[in-house]
Amino acid sequence: MILVSFFKALGQLGDGRFQRVLWMGVFASIAALGAFSWGFIRLMHSLFGETIRLPWIGEVAWLARILDWGMIPIMLGFSIFLMVPVASAISSLFLDQVAQAVEDKHFPNLPDATPLGMTDSIRDTVSFLGVMALANVVALVLYVIFTPFAPFIFWGLNGYLLGREYFTLVASRRVGRIAAKQQRKQHAFRIWAAGILMALPLSIPIVNLLVPILGAATFTHLYHKLVGRLG
Repeated sequence: MILVSFFKALGQLGDGRFQRVLWMGVFASIAALGAFSWGFIRLMHSLFGETIRLPWIGEVAWLARILDWGMIPIMLGFSIFLMVPVASAISSLFLDQVAQAVEDKHFPNLPDATPLGMTDSIRDTVSFLGVMALANVVALVLYVIFTPFAPFIFWGLNGYLLGREYFTLVASRRVGRIAAKQQRKQHAFRIWAAGILMALPLSIPIVNLLVPILGAATFTHLYHKLVGRLG
C-alpha cells in the first residue's frame, strides 16, 4: 500500500501544480539564503573591518581578505544544509495544492475538501519546523553515542515527524483536525513506515528538495486507501 502510494506520487511529479509548488520553494529559498549570506558577510566586515590587528605584529590587511574569500565556501556549505528546511518551509505553505492535484486526478468523485487557511498553514509550518529542528538537535547526542546506528535513528525520528505532519495535513482537509488526530492514532505504524520512506531522500542533496511534494502526494494516496477509497 505504501509503495503503491509512493510510486503513484512519483508518477505525477510532472503535474503543473506539483512543479509550481516545487519551484516556488526553490526560488524563494535561494533568495532567502542569498540575503542571509549577504547579511552574514556584512556582519563579518563590521566586526573585523578591512584590516585585522595581531599582537606584536600590528594591522594586517591580507588576513582580512583571506577571511573574506574564506566566507564564500563556508556560506556555500551552510546553504546546502539550510536550503532544504527553507525550501520545505516555503513549499509546505502550498502543499494543499499538491493534495488537491492528486485528488483531482485519482479521486475525481470526492466532495470538495476544506483547505487550511493561510494563517493556519503558516502556524503549522513554523510549529512543525521548530519541532523537527529541536528533535534533531537533541538527537545529536544519540548520533554521537550510537554512531553506527545514527542513520537509522535519523530515519526513524524524521520518519515519525514527517508521517505525522503529512497525514495530519491530508486528513484535516477531509475530516478536520480532531478526527485527523484520531485516524492518525489508528494507523500509527503504517504512517510511521511511510514517513520513514519520505525521510530516506533527506540524506540525498537536491533530491531532498522533493520531499515536501512527494510527502503530501504519497500521504494523499495513503490516506484515501486507509479510509477505503481505493483510487
